[in-house]
Amino acid sequence: MNQLTSLAETVSTYDRCLEMSIQDHPECQKLLKLEGVGPINAINLYIALGCADIGTFSRGRDASACIGVTPIQHSSGGKTKLGTIGKGSKNNILRSQLITGAMAEVRHIKNKEAKTKKEQWLKSLIDRRGNKCAAVALANKTVRTAFAMLTKGTEYKAELLTV
Repeated sequence: MNQLTSLAETVSTYDRCLEMSIQDHPECQKLLKLEGVGPINAINLYIALGCADIGTFSRGRDASACIGVTPIQHSSGGKTKLGTIGKGSKNNILRSQLITGAMAEVRHIKNKEAKTKKEQWLKSLIDRRGNKCAAVALANKTVRTAFAMLTKGTEYKAELLTV
């Protein structure tokens, strides 16, 4: 029992450190408003996208591909086919965390009425492709949205997202 209380105190100490880190970075506070992004994902996403040096990526797809949530392209003879997501990214932990957060959002949205364009898009994708594919697509969209938010310095507005 003593070990359990010691571990609980350690976890709460780390939680407080995490909250203080998020309060120090307004960009991380903005990222918390995205669907499926919690405190750990917000900080990891902020670090992966280059913190203040957003010039690492020229567009959102590049950032998403670096994290590993874009489908692999197979092109030949002018025809482009999209495959599965690449498993060879350097950031496997962030990819799995984002997909896990997106999966929680998919389960949450699945049985409720859609209120935004993004929720309508996600519900139709769930019906067409299933939960896991929709979760990966939502993680991809989350990374691209986070990249746009950090480069333009804007707040997250779900109603303005395109279908």
